[in-house]
Amino acid sequence: MRVTTRRKLKATTDSPHGQAVAPHVWDRHFDVAEPDTAYVGDIPSSWTAEGWLYLAVVIDLFSRAVVGWSMRQWLKADLVTNALHMA
Repeated sequence: MRVTTRRKLKATTDSPHGQAVAPHVWDRHFDVAEPDTAYVGDIPSSWTAEGWLYLAVVIDLFSRAVVGWSMRQWLKADLVTNALHMA
């Protein structure tokens, strides 16, 4: 018999903060008539042999195409701003 331990989950989100939260204005109605009028984004994370890797993605709602992205080993504001500048 052998004991196996599970790796402790690392929290990547700092939810208890005093910063303002953006309002949810789309209410899941994502029909857009023109390109470059509405963007959405996500930041998935992935465990690699070298540690956590974060990917910020910006998608144009009209074409559903990725218009900006950025990858970093840390989750800081420049990850998102670089993806937005690319978009």
